[in-house]
Amino acid sequence: MKLKGISIALAGMLLLAGCGSKESSNESVIEGEDKTFKVGISQFAPHPSLDAATEGFKKALIDKGIKADFDEQNAQADQNNTQSIAQNFVGDKVDLIFANATPSAIAALNATKDIPIIFTSVTDPVGAGLVKSLDKPGKNITGTTDNHPEATKNTIHFITDEVKAKNIGVIYNSGEQNSVVQVEEVKKLVEEKDAKLVEVSVSNTSEVKQAAESLVGRVDAIYIPTDNTVVTALDSVIGVARSKKIPLFVGELDSMKKGAVAASGFSYFDLGYQSGLMAADILTGKKKVSEIPVELPKSLKLVINKAAAKDQGLEVKEEWSQLGEFYEGEE
Repeated sequence: MKLKGISIALAGMLLLAGCGSKESSNESVIEGEDKTFKVGISQFAPHPSLDAATEGFKKALIDKGIKADFDEQNAQADQNNTQSIAQNFVGDKVDLIFANATPSAIAALNATKDIPIIFTSVTDPVGAGLVKSLDKPGKNITGTTDNHPEATKNTIHFITDEVKAKNIGVIYNSGEQNSVVQVEEVKKLVEEKDAKLVEVSVSNTSEVKQAAESLVGRVDAIYIPTDNTVVTALDSVIGVARSKKIPLFVGELDSMKKGAVAASGFSYFDLGYQSGLMAADILTGKKKVSEIPVELPKSLKLVINKAAAKDQGLEVKEEWSQLGEFYEGEE
């Protein structure tokens, strides 16, 4: 009887060991107290919002006590690079991929249907083909979207109602699916206010300054969505806005701080942190990827940059404090 009990116990241990292998569970990584996880980070481009999201993601894992070796890769806004990065992560057999921005998420999902993928800074996860729905994302991918339903509306209404702009320019990369979705929304919002949207498309960062200059004399204000290509070269747009006194508005707070008049947004650090909490649950085996719905930002606010407004020839009205808060610069 004693030997039989030992045999049963050994069989049970072998069964558990088999269940803990990656081959048998491609939705979660079984918890191990002393394990150091390999986490691949694919960030599409270097700019403040994506940088903040990556930092937030890592901070969440640290706060949750997860031991991780981070392999951070930046595609430098080149979609070909996202594919190479994702394929390398699969070859390295990482435990989880953090995909920061839509192109990185698409590349990761194309590279693996087994390794858990957590995305962030994705505007339209369903339209991009990343998830079936926000509530039921799919087998090995979920994350956070930066498309708060009221964010763009708040900014566009501020431009039309408070700044009284009738012709609004927008610069975006038509090759970025997230940007196309945003521009369609902006056009609808602008036309509802009896204003006109003047669209200029670019394919790379070297074209951004010329695109901004092409709007001079044609628009009363410029709006930049959360477009990775344009935001990477945002300084050139800010330069045109200042020299030609055209108020510039953007789709997120980090770019607003660089020199745009206003943005309705949220903290990308917090958004990345939300994604990191998802990753912690997956790595410790508490949840499967398919059990975690895609999450929206948990907060939203309109912020007005007084210094940028002055530089771009716009008079700041104190009553705007009733609509949002003023940004006075970093402390």
